[in-house]
Parts: sequence; C-alpha cells; structure tokens
Amino acid sequence: MGGRGLQWQCKATVLWKPGAPLAIEEIEVAPPKAKEVRIKMVATGVCGTDIKHLDTQELSKFCPMIMGHEGVGIVESVGEGVSSVRTGDKVILLCIPQCGECKTCLNSKNNICTEIRLSKTHLASEGTSRITCKGKLVHQYIALGSFSEYTVLKEISVAKIDEGAPLEKVCIIGCGFATGYGAAINSAKVTPGSTCAVFGLGGVGLSVIIGCKAAGAARIIAVDINKDRFAKAKTVGATDCVDPRDFEKPIEEVLSDMIDGGVDFCFEVTGNTEAVGAALGSCHKDHGVCVTVGALASFTSTLSIRSHLFFSGRILKGSILGGWKTKEEIPKLVSDYMAKKFNIDPLITHTLTLSEANEAVQLMKSGQCIRCVLLL
Repeated sequence: MGGRGLQWQCKATVLWKPGAPLAIEEIEVAPPKAKEVRIKMVATGVCGTDIKHLDTQELSKFCPMIMGHEGVGIVESVGEGVSSVRTGDKVILLCIPQCGECKTCLNSKNNICTEIRLSKTHLASEGTSRITCKGKLVHQYIALGSFSEYTVLKEISVAKIDEGAPLEKVCIIGCGFATGYGAAINSAKVTPGSTCAVFGLGGVGLSVIIGCKAAGAARIIAVDINKDRFAKAKTVGATDCVDPRDFEKPIEEVLSDMIDGGVDFCFEVTGNTEAVGAALGSCHKDHGVCVTVGALASFTSTLSIRSHLFFSGRILKGSILGGWKTKEEIPKLVSDYMAKKFNIDPLITHTLTLSEANEAVQLMKSGQCIRCVLLL
C-alpha cells in the first residue's frame, strides 16, 4: 500500500464504458493537496441514481470512472489548510458540497452550492483527479466516487460525524435518506394531522414516508406497482398501500376518492415524467403541495401536465437532496439517528462487499433490493 504523504494502491470498481460490468481494479490514489482530504472508505450505499447512469452514454466521455456517491469513511490524511476534519475523524461524503462562501450557501433558502458545477465533470480536485488506473486519469462520479477503498475529495465535500456512528448503516443518510426525509420535512413542510401520498417505494420513497410520519401526518398512502414493497412501506409508517393497476380509473381519481378532494402533500419519487402530472393531480385542488423528488430520466425530459391543474391553489416544486445545508445539517441527521429519532435500518435489505458490486447492481435493477450497502 503506501504511507501518509505517499501514493496509495488499493482496489476500486471502475466503469470503463457505459453498459459494461464494473471491473475490480487496482488504482493509485495520490496524497491530498491543499484543502483536500484522503479518506479510507468503510461503507457505501448503492443508490438508484448510480444504477440509472451506469448504462447511459452521457458518461462515455468521463470513463474510466469510479461510481458511487453515498459513502462514509475515516480520514487518512489531510492537505494544507484543512480545518474542519483531521486524521482519524469519521466522515460522511456530501453529494452537494457546502463551501460556506458563495451566494447560495449564504442564502438560507437554498442548498445548491455553486461548487456543485464541478460534479458535472466528475472531477473532484480542481478540474483533475488524484486517482489513476493503468496510467489513465479516473473520474469520480458526481465528483465523489465512493466505490473505492480510498478516495481524495475537497474538504467542502465531507463532514465529520458522530464518533460512535455505525458506518455500515449511516452511509445511506448521505443521499437516499437525506433526500426523501428532507423532501417531507424541509421542502413540503408536512404538517401534523395532514394527509400524504408517496409515489414510488424505493429507498428514497420510503425515506419520504419516514419523514411524513416524523412530521405527524395522520394518513400516508404508499403508491407503487411493486406490491412486494407494501409490507416495508407499512413498517416505516404508511397507513395505506395502493397499486394503480388495481383500478380502472386514474390514480389521481382513486386518491381523491380516498381523501375527499385529494391529499395535502404528494411526493413523486419514481423518476417517471408521467407520474408528475398524476402526483400533482392527486393533491387537493385548493392547497395541495406536490414535490418532485425522483431523478427524472434525463435533464432533457419534458413534463406534460394539464393546464387546468394550475387553475387552482396547487403548488408543484422540486427538491434536491432534501434541501439540507449539507456540511452543517447532514451530520445532525446522523446524530438524530443515533438518538433514535428515526430508524433507517429497514431500508438496508442487503449488505455485500466491494467485489460483489455487480451483484448489488443487479439486485437494485431487479427491484429485489431497497438499499444495498457495500462494505469496503
């Protein structure tokens, strides 16, 4: 391997081209430079966003690439000027960094740090990467790349967490759980006694349900065409489960009949553009709030929504990573889990190793898995 201040050699999963299996390769990880940290990864969740992008040609110009963005680890070394973490700290990776200096970070109503633009190039270190494989520069998915035994990231993309946190559990807080839970708590601001509907019961959708329950919703309707997920939905707080295929009329009419006019809050977490209109139509026409949480098929997707749905008091809004100011608030979510304010354990249905990454991908694609955690 190597030593502190030296180049490390370790294992990682490398995507050489879209659609190809992940290859277990030996990579070289250079020391961190100024304002960077090198992390010994311990656990990473396999997120649906990773799965969707594995086969897209959009990534072809960024290969070879290390996938993964939902991870936790221990700081191995730090570069010059790093002050928020130190060697030995347990840290969580931040899908959206928080520089604390840009206009967005200084605005209490927004969490999309302007530094996130670097993620579009999938390079974590000032337009380059500290990682190479077979002599080639390796990109890091969303400027993170957590499917690796070691990685180097900017200081603003990691945050220190509770020393006692079980890393094999809290890794999923970094993306999937924070996204769903925050959509209910921050974006929709679900109120006590309200009615909610959640379209899509993957890891993020179930996290929305946990958030709705924590906010005091009186009725939470889980909507999915995979009935195998209904039991899990009820475990985390759903009061009703509905399969749209069981009805001849549109799902928005079904929910309107169930709730007498539509739900107070509705969440679209399927990533299906057609589901957005159905979710909005399921909201109460006078005051319903619909939040789109699912990563749509692509950034060029077009929504087709009947105009009459806006001749009302309905609100349609988006939510990115649950609206959290990541560096200061994601660690608080870890502490809340430690304090048993919510339970994320039911979301993790499979735990595998890095060498089994392709098996994890297939489990996610088949719908057999809610969240798979890879131990590194």
